[in-house]
Amino acid sequence: MSVSAARVAGIIEELAPRSLAEEWDNPGWQLGDPACRVNRVLVSLDPGPDTLEKAKELKAELLVTHHPLFFRPLKHLRLDLPEEALAAAFLKAGVAVYSAHTNLDVAPGGTSDVLARRLGLDKVEVLAPREAEKLYKIVTFVPPEHVDAVHQALAAAGAGWIGNYSHCSFQVEGTGTFLPAAGTHPYIGRPGVLERVREIRLETIVPAPRLGEAISRMLKAHPYEEVAYDVYPLAREGRALGLGRVGELKEALPLVRFAQLVKEALGLPAVWYAGEEERPVRKVAVCGGSGASLIGRARAVGADVLVTGDVKYHDAQAAGLSGLAVIDAGHAGTENPMVTALAEYITEKLAGEEVEVTAYVAPPDRRYV
Repeated sequence: MSVSAARVAGIIEELAPRSLAEEWDNPGWQLGDPACRVNRVLVSLDPGPDTLEKAKELKAELLVTHHPLFFRPLKHLRLDLPEEALAAAFLKAGVAVYSAHTNLDVAPGGTSDVLARRLGLDKVEVLAPREAEKLYKIVTFVPPEHVDAVHQALAAAGAGWIGNYSHCSFQVEGTGTFLPAAGTHPYIGRPGVLERVREIRLETIVPAPRLGEAISRMLKAHPYEEVAYDVYPLAREGRALGLGRVGELKEALPLVRFAQLVKEALGLPAVWYAGEEERPVRKVAVCGGSGASLIGRARAVGADVLVTGDVKYHDAQAAGLSGLAVIDAGHAGTENPMVTALAEYITEKLAGEEVEVTAYVAPPDRRYV
């Protein structure tokens, strides 16, 4: 059973709303028709020629990438220019392209969270908070025998999380009244008769990106023909949103041993590091991709080391002068774990649909001797 490409994009935007992206970024649809039907999805870091060949080999109709195909608007589509010829090749092959970039970097559960988990960090927090997640409260009124089903439907959509506790709700019994009009088919009562029924007021909290799905699942699980519900914006804010993460190792390690751990955990042929080999490392800052701009922030929160990619020579020197060690595991090396995690997320969300989702981690574009 196929699904629309727009459905897959919607699933991704539940995790990483495009509103979280940096102003200069261009996440979202790159090529293709969002209404096209999809049986196979390929997830990759980049929309390169090798990825196109992999998509053609798998007969994938949709490619989901981290890095966008287009960062700037095109003024033309010339087949004698490499980047534009690549875009034309995707169109010719019938492969739509959708990207989640800095919005996935900022989102909880995104690029740096995946990297932090891969390195075994505990007590993980946002390294450079930018804003807080907006929260809403959903209130609905349910006959007692359906409360559990509606509650579970809301929880499955991501509602009811407070800190590390899920399925949080408040329920209180009361009396609901309604008069079904002619032609209605009420779950309880008869048309033309004023009803007074026992109901449970069910209320729970939901983050803004999950609100649409939460309402949809609630309506599907609710037995009433017409469902009464309220949605309230909350002054209280949710989780911090921002770039990078900081956490702790279970026990301190010498820098050289931790660098080896990073290399092995990310499956890399090599990493480079700057700092004294035997200095103890316990508090670790991470940022998938290019995170050298967070060196000052990592030092400010008391991190012993920053793990990221694309660190320039002088940035490493500045970090060393401030007492912060740096491990450069490469741009792709620190982002590739997210490719597999995103494929797993899409697969989980499409459970029950006959749609194949494949993660493609391309060979490193740098060779080592």
